[in-house]
Amino acid sequence: MVTGGYMSLNGDFLQKVVIQLGDRALTVGDFIYTPVLLIVGILFIRWSSRFIRTVMAKRGLNPNFIQVVSRGYLIIALAILVICALELMNVPLTAFAFISGAVAIGFGFGAQNIINNFISGWILMWERPIRIGDFLEIGDTQGTVESINTRSTHFRRVDGVHMLIPNSYLLENILVNWTLVDRLTRTTVRVGIAYGSPVRKASELINQAASEHPDILKEPEASVIFEDFGDSALIFDLNVWVYATAERSLRKIRSDLRYRIDELFHENDIVIAFPQCDIHVDGEIFIKK
Repeated sequence: MVTGGYMSLNGDFLQKVVIQLGDRALTVGDFIYTPVLLIVGILFIRWSSRFIRTVMAKRGLNPNFIQVVSRGYLIIALAILVICALELMNVPLTAFAFISGAVAIGFGFGAQNIINNFISGWILMWERPIRIGDFLEIGDTQGTVESINTRSTHFRRVDGVHMLIPNSYLLENILVNWTLVDRLTRTTVRVGIAYGSPVRKASELINQAASEHPDILKEPEASVIFEDFGDSALIFDLNVWVYATAERSLRKIRSDLRYRIDELFHENDIVIAFPQCDIHVDGEIFIKK
Protein backbone atom coordinates (compact mmCIF):
# COMPACT_ATOMS: atom_id res chain seq x y z
CA MET A 1 0.00 0.00 0.00
CA VAL A 2 2.86 2.30 0.78
CA THR A 3 4.52 1.54 -2.58
CA GLY A 4 1.28 2.08 -4.45
CA GLY A 5 0.82 5.39 -2.71
CA TYR A 6 4.34 6.45 -3.68
CA MET A 7 3.72 5.56 -7.32
CA SER A 8 0.43 7.40 -7.30
CA LEU A 9 2.07 10.46 -5.78
CA ASN A 10 4.87 10.30 -8.35
CA GLY A 11 2.36 9.96 -11.18
CA ASP A 12 0.33 12.89 -9.90
CA PHE A 13 3.48 15.01 -9.73
CA LEU A 14 4.44 14.24 -13.36
CA GLN A 15 0.91 15.08 -14.51
CA LYS A 16 0.86 18.41 -12.75
CA VAL A 17 0.09 21.23 -15.20
CA VAL A 18 2.79 23.90 -15.43
CA ILE A 19 1.69 25.97 -18.45
CA GLN A 20 -1.73 26.15 -20.10
CA LEU A 21 -1.75 27.16 -23.80
CA GLY A 22 -5.39 27.29 -24.84
CA ASP A 23 -6.58 23.69 -24.73
CA ARG A 24 -3.00 22.43 -24.49
CA ALA A 25 -1.49 21.75 -21.07
CA LEU A 26 2.23 21.33 -20.46
CA THR A 27 2.97 19.12 -17.48
CA VAL A 28 6.02 18.47 -15.32
CA GLY A 29 6.53 15.20 -17.18
CA ASP A 30 6.71 17.05 -20.49
CA PHE A 31 9.49 19.27 -19.16
CA ILE A 32 11.39 16.21 -17.90
CA TYR A 33 10.96 13.83 -20.84
CA THR A 34 11.48 16.40 -23.60
CA PRO A 35 15.03 17.51 -22.55
CA VAL A 36 15.99 13.86 -22.14
CA LEU A 37 14.68 13.13 -25.63
CA LEU A 38 16.60 16.10 -27.08
CA ILE A 39 19.87 15.20 -25.37
CA VAL A 40 19.68 11.51 -26.33
CA GLY A 41 18.56 12.41 -29.85
CA ILE A 42 21.39 14.91 -30.41
CA LEU A 43 23.99 12.44 -29.12
CA PHE A 44 22.59 9.73 -31.40
CA ILE A 45 22.53 12.04 -34.42
CA ARG A 46 26.15 13.08 -33.86
CA TRP A 47 27.26 9.47 -33.43
CA SER A 48 25.32 8.23 -36.45
CA SER A 49 26.66 11.09 -38.59
CA ARG A 50 30.25 10.15 -37.74
CA PHE A 51 29.41 6.49 -38.39
CA ILE A 52 27.97 7.30 -41.83
CA ARG A 53 31.03 9.37 -42.76
CA THR A 54 33.38 6.59 -41.63
CA VAL A 55 31.53 3.89 -43.59
CA MET A 56 31.37 6.01 -46.74
CA ALA A 57 35.06 6.94 -46.44
CA LYS A 58 36.05 3.26 -46.11
CA ARG A 59 34.14 2.54 -49.32
CA GLY A 60 36.31 5.10 -51.10
CA LEU A 61 33.50 7.51 -51.97
CA ASN A 62 34.24 11.07 -53.04
CA PRO A 63 34.87 13.37 -50.02
CA ASN A 64 32.59 16.03 -51.53
CA PHE A 65 29.71 13.54 -51.82
CA ILE A 66 30.31 12.41 -48.22
CA GLN A 67 30.17 16.04 -47.08
CA VAL A 68 26.84 16.70 -48.83
CA VAL A 69 25.24 13.50 -47.50
CA SER A 70 26.38 14.06 -43.92
CA ARG A 71 25.23 17.70 -43.88
CA GLY A 72 21.87 16.79 -45.35
CA TYR A 73 21.45 13.98 -42.82
CA LEU A 74 22.22 16.32 -39.90
CA ILE A 75 19.68 18.94 -40.98
CA ILE A 76 16.89 16.41 -41.66
CA ALA A 77 17.55 14.46 -38.46
CA LEU A 78 17.56 17.60 -36.30
CA ALA A 79 14.31 18.80 -37.89
CA ILE A 80 12.65 15.44 -37.15
CA LEU A 81 13.97 15.53 -33.58
CA VAL A 82 12.49 19.00 -32.97
CA ILE A 83 9.11 17.94 -34.41
CA CYS A 84 9.07 14.83 -32.19
CA ALA A 85 9.88 16.95 -29.12
CA LEU A 86 6.97 19.30 -29.90
CA GLU A 87 4.63 16.36 -30.42
CA LEU A 88 5.73 14.91 -27.08
CA MET A 89 4.80 18.19 -25.42
CA ASN A 90 1.45 18.28 -27.32
CA VAL A 91 2.44 21.60 -28.90
CA PRO A 92 1.22 21.96 -32.52
CA LEU A 93 3.47 23.64 -35.03
CA THR A 94 0.73 26.17 -35.81
CA ALA A 95 1.19 27.59 -32.31
CA PHE A 96 4.50 29.02 -33.45
CA ALA A 97 3.25 30.49 -36.71
CA PHE A 98 2.99 34.08 -35.50
CA ILE A 99 6.10 33.94 -33.31
CA SER A 100 8.18 32.24 -35.99
CA GLY A 101 7.12 34.85 -38.55
CA ALA A 102 8.22 37.72 -36.33
CA VAL A 103 11.46 35.96 -35.44
CA ALA A 104 12.14 35.20 -39.10
CA ILE A 105 11.78 38.88 -40.06
CA GLY A 106 14.10 40.03 -37.29
CA PHE A 107 16.54 37.22 -37.96
CA GLY A 108 16.55 38.00 -41.67
CA PHE A 109 17.56 41.62 -41.11
CA GLY A 110 20.15 40.81 -38.45
CA ALA A 111 21.75 37.76 -40.02
CA GLN A 112 21.93 38.51 -43.73
CA ASN A 113 25.61 37.58 -43.95
CA ILE A 114 25.07 34.31 -42.09
CA ILE A 115 22.20 33.32 -44.37
CA ASN A 116 24.20 34.37 -47.42
CA ASN A 117 27.14 32.23 -46.37
CA PHE A 118 24.84 29.32 -45.50
CA ILE A 119 23.19 29.34 -48.93
CA SER A 120 26.57 29.83 -50.61
CA GLY A 121 27.91 26.79 -48.75
CA TRP A 122 25.13 24.60 -50.15
CA ILE A 123 25.73 25.98 -53.64
CA LEU A 124 29.42 25.09 -53.34
CA MET A 125 28.60 21.56 -52.16
CA TRP A 126 25.97 20.91 -54.84
CA GLU A 127 27.46 22.62 -57.90
CA ARG A 128 31.03 21.85 -56.82
CA PRO A 129 32.93 24.66 -58.54
CA ILE A 130 35.28 24.16 -55.58
CA ARG A 131 35.88 20.72 -54.12
CA ILE A 132 37.76 19.27 -51.19
CA GLY A 133 41.40 18.87 -52.19
CA ASP A 134 41.32 21.55 -54.91
CA PHE A 135 44.32 23.86 -55.19
CA LEU A 136 43.15 27.48 -55.34
CA GLU A 137 44.73 30.83 -55.98
CA ILE A 138 42.80 33.64 -54.28
CA GLY A 139 44.49 36.96 -54.96
CA ASP A 140 48.07 36.52 -53.78
CA THR A 141 47.18 33.52 -51.62
CA GLN A 142 47.54 29.90 -52.72
CA GLY A 143 46.48 26.78 -50.89
CA THR A 144 44.30 23.68 -50.67
CA VAL A 145 40.63 23.30 -49.71
CA GLU A 146 40.36 20.99 -46.69
CA SER A 147 36.61 21.17 -45.96
CA ILE A 148 33.50 23.06 -47.06
CA ASN A 149 31.19 23.85 -44.15
CA THR A 150 27.78 25.50 -44.10
CA ARG A 151 29.19 28.94 -43.18
CA SER A 152 32.85 28.96 -44.21
CA THR A 153 35.46 26.98 -46.11
CA HIS A 154 38.54 25.61 -44.37
CA PHE A 155 41.54 26.65 -46.49
CA ARG A 156 45.18 25.77 -45.88
CA ARG A 157 47.84 27.99 -47.43
CA VAL A 158 51.03 26.61 -48.92
CA ASP A 159 52.94 27.85 -45.85
CA GLY A 160 50.73 25.73 -43.58
CA VAL A 161 48.55 28.54 -42.21
CA HIS A 162 44.87 27.62 -41.81
CA MET A 163 42.26 30.11 -42.99
CA LEU A 164 38.45 30.24 -42.70
CA ILE A 165 37.02 31.92 -45.80
CA PRO A 166 33.30 32.90 -45.92
CA ASN A 167 31.50 30.84 -48.56
CA SER A 168 29.94 33.93 -50.15
CA TYR A 169 33.43 35.36 -50.79
CA LEU A 170 34.34 32.32 -52.90
CA LEU A 171 31.25 32.76 -55.08
CA GLU A 172 31.39 36.55 -55.44
CA ASN A 173 35.10 37.01 -56.21
CA ILE A 174 37.41 35.88 -58.97
CA LEU A 175 39.70 32.99 -58.06
CA VAL A 176 41.81 30.45 -59.92
CA ASN A 177 41.04 26.75 -59.40
CA TRP A 178 44.12 24.96 -60.68
CA THR A 179 42.48 21.54 -60.33
CA LEU A 180 38.90 22.25 -61.44
CA VAL A 181 38.99 19.87 -64.44
CA ASP A 182 42.12 17.84 -63.71
CA ARG A 183 45.48 18.14 -61.96
CA LEU A 184 47.37 18.90 -65.15
CA THR A 185 49.45 22.02 -64.51
CA ARG A 186 51.98 23.94 -66.57
CA THR A 187 54.96 25.60 -64.96
CA THR A 188 57.82 27.63 -66.41
CA VAL A 189 61.54 27.90 -65.68
CA ARG A 190 63.35 30.94 -67.09
CA VAL A 191 67.11 30.98 -67.66
CA GLY A 192 69.43 33.53 -69.27
CA ILE A 193 72.75 32.73 -70.94
CA ALA A 194 75.59 35.05 -71.87
CA TYR A 195 75.74 36.67 -75.28
CA GLY A 196 77.92 34.69 -77.68
CA SER A 197 76.84 31.31 -76.26
CA PRO A 198 75.64 28.58 -78.68
CA VAL A 199 71.88 29.03 -78.46
CA ARG A 200 71.00 25.75 -80.21
CA LYS A 201 73.16 23.78 -77.84
CA ALA A 202 71.72 25.63 -74.84
CA SER A 203 68.18 24.82 -76.02
CA GLU A 204 69.06 21.11 -76.34
CA LEU A 205 70.54 21.02 -72.82
CA ILE A 206 67.50 22.74 -71.30
CA ASN A 207 65.23 20.24 -73.04
CA GLN A 208 67.45 17.39 -71.81
CA ALA A 209 67.02 18.54 -68.21
CA ALA A 210 63.24 18.40 -68.64
CA SER A 211 63.27 14.95 -70.27
CA GLU A 212 65.34 13.50 -67.41
CA HIS A 213 62.95 14.60 -64.66
CA PRO A 214 60.60 11.74 -63.64
CA ASP A 215 57.65 13.98 -62.72
CA ILE A 216 57.49 15.87 -66.01
CA LEU A 217 54.96 14.49 -68.50
CA LYS A 218 55.92 13.34 -71.96
CA GLU A 219 52.52 14.41 -73.29
CA PRO A 220 51.98 17.34 -73.51
CA GLU A 221 55.69 17.53 -74.20
CA ALA A 222 58.05 20.13 -72.79
CA SER A 223 58.95 23.10 -74.95
CA VAL A 224 61.92 25.48 -74.95
CA ILE A 225 61.24 29.02 -76.18
CA PHE A 226 63.96 31.53 -77.10
CA GLU A 227 62.02 34.31 -75.42
CA ASP A 228 64.04 37.49 -75.91
CA PHE A 229 67.34 39.32 -76.29
CA GLY A 230 67.66 40.73 -72.81
CA ASP A 231 69.81 43.60 -71.58
CA SER A 232 72.45 41.24 -70.20
CA ALA A 233 71.37 37.77 -71.37
CA LEU A 234 69.70 35.63 -73.99
CA ILE A 235 66.41 34.62 -72.35
CA PHE A 236 65.02 31.07 -72.62
CA ASP A 237 61.73 29.77 -71.15
CA LEU A 238 61.25 26.08 -70.40
CA ASN A 239 57.54 25.15 -70.27
CA VAL A 240 56.71 21.76 -68.76
CA TRP A 241 53.50 19.96 -67.77
CA VAL A 242 53.12 18.07 -64.51
CA TYR A 243 50.45 16.59 -62.26
CA ALA A 244 50.66 18.80 -59.18
CA THR A 245 48.47 19.18 -56.12
CA ALA A 246 50.14 22.13 -54.41
CA GLU A 247 52.45 25.02 -55.14
CA ARG A 248 55.21 23.45 -53.05
CA SER A 249 55.42 20.47 -55.44
CA LEU A 250 55.73 22.85 -58.40
CA ARG A 251 58.48 24.78 -56.63
CA LYS A 252 60.32 21.52 -55.95
CA ILE A 253 60.14 20.54 -59.64
CA ARG A 254 61.35 23.97 -60.76
CA SER A 255 64.22 23.75 -58.28
CA ASP A 256 65.25 20.33 -59.60
CA LEU A 257 65.23 21.66 -63.16
CA ARG A 258 67.43 24.63 -62.24
CA TYR A 259 69.96 22.36 -60.52
CA ARG A 260 70.15 20.09 -63.55
CA ILE A 261 70.35 22.95 -66.07
CA ASP A 262 73.20 24.50 -64.09
CA GLU A 263 75.07 21.17 -64.11
CA LEU A 264 74.60 20.65 -67.85
CA PHE A 265 75.65 24.22 -68.66
CA HIS A 266 78.76 23.84 -66.49
CA GLU A 267 79.70 20.59 -68.25
CA ASN A 268 79.35 22.24 -71.67
CA ASP A 269 81.00 25.58 -70.80
CA ILE A 270 77.83 27.63 -71.22
CA VAL A 271 77.75 30.61 -68.90
CA ILE A 272 74.54 31.63 -67.15
CA ALA A 273 74.43 35.39 -67.53
CA PHE A 274 74.36 37.89 -64.72
CA PRO A 275 73.48 41.61 -64.84
CA GLN A 276 76.38 43.71 -66.05
CA CYS A 277 76.89 47.15 -67.49
CA ASP A 278 79.67 48.46 -69.73
CA ILE A 279 80.40 52.19 -69.58
CA HIS A 280 82.16 53.90 -72.49
CA VAL A 281 83.39 57.45 -71.99
CA ASP A 282 84.11 59.45 -75.13
CA GLY A 283 85.48 62.98 -75.04
CA GLU A 284 88.48 65.15 -74.96
CA ILE A 285 90.46 66.06 -71.91
CA PHE A 286 91.40 69.70 -71.76
CA ILE A 287 94.29 70.61 -69.56
CA LYS A 288 94.63 74.18 -68.54
CA LYS A 289 98.03 75.58 -68.30
